[in-house]
Amino acid sequence: MLKPIPLLPSAAIMDPPHSSRLSNLNSRVASSPIGRRFKLSERGTTFTTELRAGTATFLTMAYILAVNASIISDSGATCSISDCLHPSISCKFPPAMDPGYQNCIFRARRDLIVATAASSIIGSALMGFFANLPLALAPGMGTNAYFAYSVVGFHGSGDVPYRSALAAVFLEGVLFLLLSLLGFRSRLARLIPHPVRSSSSVGIGLFLAFIGLQSNQGVGLVGFSPSTLLTLAACPSSARASLAAVQTLSNGTIALIPGATISGDLLCLHGRMQSPTFWLAACGFLIISYCLIRNINGGIIYGIVFVTVISWFRRTAVTVFPDTPSGNESYAYFKKVVDFHPIRSTAGTLSFSDITRGRFWEALFTFLYVDILDTTGTLHSMAQFAGFVDEKGEFEGQYFAFMSDATAIIAGSLLGTSPVTAFIESSTGIREGGRTGVTALTVAAYFVLSLFVTPLLASIPPWAVGPALILVGVMMMKAVREIEWGDMKQGIPAFVTLILMPLTYSIAYGLIGGISVYVILSACDWAAAGVKKYSPAAPMVAEVEAVERGNGNHYVEV
Repeated sequence: MLKPIPLLPSAAIMDPPHSSRLSNLNSRVASSPIGRRFKLSERGTTFTTELRAGTATFLTMAYILAVNASIISDSGATCSISDCLHPSISCKFPPAMDPGYQNCIFRARRDLIVATAASSIIGSALMGFFANLPLALAPGMGTNAYFAYSVVGFHGSGDVPYRSALAAVFLEGVLFLLLSLLGFRSRLARLIPHPVRSSSSVGIGLFLAFIGLQSNQGVGLVGFSPSTLLTLAACPSSARASLAAVQTLSNGTIALIPGATISGDLLCLHGRMQSPTFWLAACGFLIISYCLIRNINGGIIYGIVFVTVISWFRRTAVTVFPDTPSGNESYAYFKKVVDFHPIRSTAGTLSFSDITRGRFWEALFTFLYVDILDTTGTLHSMAQFAGFVDEKGEFEGQYFAFMSDATAIIAGSLLGTSPVTAFIESSTGIREGGRTGVTALTVAAYFVLSLFVTPLLASIPPWAVGPALILVGVMMMKAVREIEWGDMKQGIPAFVTLILMPLTYSIAYGLIGGISVYVILSACDWAAAGVKKYSPAAPMVAEVEAVERGNGNHYVEV
């Protein structure tokens, strides 16, 4: 167990003038009401150490501003066919192909960047002030993908509309808050079968990596194949085609199925591995990978920034501002650089009209389950990393930590985003010496500053975000070590859980599959034990076993 790191007195010898000023500042803050409120001296840290830790945490998680907005906007947000310029023509195809719909999505993405920052500010501030823990909160990776692609669907093609999905998140947050008030959260997490609990984060990581490999949401390496379903792609946008559902009529002609969803540009016709944006994304992937290998704080940000800045140059093969009406509008907004963008479309749009539908409750309980596992596990692991967990497995401030997280979920749904959760990237700040809520408040302050650079954040292309999604998936793979692969009763449900999440494009289906398989296998064990116990030969076998144990022998029944 790690213990709070004390301030090294030798630091003052290295640079006397500078260190003396910092020491005076730290001493004054430590003896002030603020220092006593956050227990700086008691936890063996200083004010400047906490600021440095908050900076490190923000650098490692700031990618969520662009990534979350990109993912949630793929659901279409509040945009609909009414936003299309040519509803009778272009909106029969993927709505994203219509210029009017594209403009609506772009505006919604700006709103979602602000919503992501605002919900992160609320969650991190609550965590820092009330729980006094160095943990930052933001919309969680995995649940945002489930929200966008499984619940709402790509551009609204799912079973639950965006407004109803926000209502499900809101109710999930309310249930979360009640469970936290009653102290049931950690108990419920322990009821989940261990192999499903261990493999769920691995499956979510594979899900995120799969999203990052695709064309519309990532680097474009993986595309559709009519024969094998998936294949190698990475072809230029001019060499891609959309797919439509067709039916053969009685007269032998082929026609589009009315009302069927038409995909984005999934089919790669030719030019595989010739996409300029893919090779630029590959460079970003290598930059992030190197930074992670060298433990460089903010590595994900460096890779995203590198790819994004190159994509900002117009009239290039990788530009994010093509010479189109939507590209020109995006470029005009980008040139503002500094701008405070008020949320106009996503805040307060909850709708409870689908509350009687089964899909609504399926989404709600999936959000609840994932949050119970994700947030509870993250809070405990980060508290243990900081040296706060006692022999009973509890830590100071855990009650308010759970309350802060649940409150942030409710706030996020009201702003228009997916569930907020504690970020595992908080470990970087803890590694820098963060031990109090000042670290979390520092992160909140950085998110406040990010509200004023929305034009820059809104101009980050998907091929800059894709490498980050893939490598976040890599970081989530470490939980696979917790699975006991030698025990098939553990390994089979775990494998079903983690493989179904990416291949069914649904976290819910993976969880349902894993839990169902575990319950069935356990039921078979219980049935076999019951038959053995009540069979006529059972007393004789027990008697023989007792005699053999008395003789010092042990036999295994075959």
